[in-house]
Amino acid sequence: MAWYAAHIVSYVKFKDAIQDRFPLWENIVLISAESVDAAYEEAEKIGKESYDDTEDPDNSGDMTWDGRPAYWVFAGVRKLAVCTADVNDEITETDPQFRPTHGTEITYLEMEVSTQEELAKLVDGASVMIRYDQ
Repeated sequence: MAWYAAHIVSYVKFKDAIQDRFPLWENIVLISAESVDAAYEEAEKIGKESYDDTEDPDNSGDMTWDGRPAYWVFAGVRKLAVCTADVNDEITETDPQFRPTHGTEITYLEMEVSTQEELAKLVDGASVMIRYDQ
């Protein structure tokens, strides 16, 4: 069994039928599976069970987004990354004994900014335009 980080995307669906924007979350969950295909199936199952209220949007409680009644919709699995063992580990991520621990790379994001100033803003948590590759 290997460990995978599944990037599960869900978005806010407004109940007033005016979908003028798409607020979304990307939740990253750990999955233990025998293969990439099995991990993807499990990620989709988790997404549908845990990050989707479309079967009964009225049961989403009193959820609102910016004051508007809303509910969550599972959009899909954006990415599945195998968790990489620390370079100092004596085992690899495909070894059955491998377990994510301190220093394990769980996932990664690949993006690009245009300037060093934008890079500094991104690192500081400021708003910048990025090109999101993965």
